[in-house]
Amino acid sequence: MTNSAIAVTGLRKAYGDKTVLDGIDLDVRAGTVFSMLGPNGAGKTTTVNVLTTLIRADGGTARVAGLDVATEARDVRALIGVTGQFAAVDDLLTGEENLQLMADLHHLRADEGRRVVASLLERFELAESARKMASTYSGGMRRKLDLAMTLVTRPQIIFLDEPTTGLDPRSRRTMWAIVRELVADGVTVFLTTQYLEEADQLADQIAVLDQGRLVAEGTPDELKRKVPGSHVRLRFADLAALDGAARVLTGASADEAALTLRAPSDAGVRSLRALLARLDEHSIEVEEFSVHTPDLDDVFLALTGHASTEVVAP
Repeated sequence: MTNSAIAVTGLRKAYGDKTVLDGIDLDVRAGTVFSMLGPNGAGKTTTVNVLTTLIRADGGTARVAGLDVATEARDVRALIGVTGQFAAVDDLLTGEENLQLMADLHHLRADEGRRVVASLLERFELAESARKMASTYSGGMRRKLDLAMTLVTRPQIIFLDEPTTGLDPRSRRTMWAIVRELVADGVTVFLTTQYLEEADQLADQIAVLDQGRLVAEGTPDELKRKVPGSHVRLRFADLAALDGAARVLTGASADEAALTLRAPSDAGVRSLRALLARLDEHSIEVEEFSVHTPDLDDVFLALTGHASTEVVAP
């Protein structure tokens, strides 16, 4: 694989007169987590379906692991794994049997299949429940089993389409830990989610999709810096220092009771150094400072003109 695990140019898809994807461009680096963020109906699942060869785009190009998804679909499928919003496990089989079925379908040798199944059961903390029917599994266990089934073939790229929807907070964090382990092993993860916190925690790069259009892309911190509201909070030892700082940093707002000053800032390292240097020039000592930036919900609101439809975890 080249450094680009997924490369998309001008991708378009419409159903009748409804445009679902309106010419999006993406470049996903290998060995990273790329998160596509957006509300229901934004086009996230359609993007995943195109990239995983489940549907054909109406226009544009998409390459996964260097392969064209339209003309080399069979080869693409051999290199990827897909886990959707709803666990695709067989309730009539045990957890172990579900994994063994995947091993058999991919023609793993009997000894290798058994080894892979045992390893995945252990890795996903399902060993104690391995011989219980999947119908008895909790939502978090089913989702872990579903992802484990995806990993039987050791895919280079994994597509996780809203994998933690409906899970309790503990199960969500377990899934986050698994995603981090996968990336540490060199796997590329393409994650779609409605959970803003999830994208913030996991993603190296985020693309914000709204009504089929890519409205922004960058690291979580880069996106937050695009939104007004970033500021530095400075605390001083006494009122004299606070007053002095307020005179130097015009535009800052003071809280005399807390001996703090709130100064607008883009939260970048260069800006912070310049701000502290100005205070130092006037021999004003700062007891402590903290940087405050907008969260991804603020980003989404600023970029799209409406709040996200983030699902609140139970």
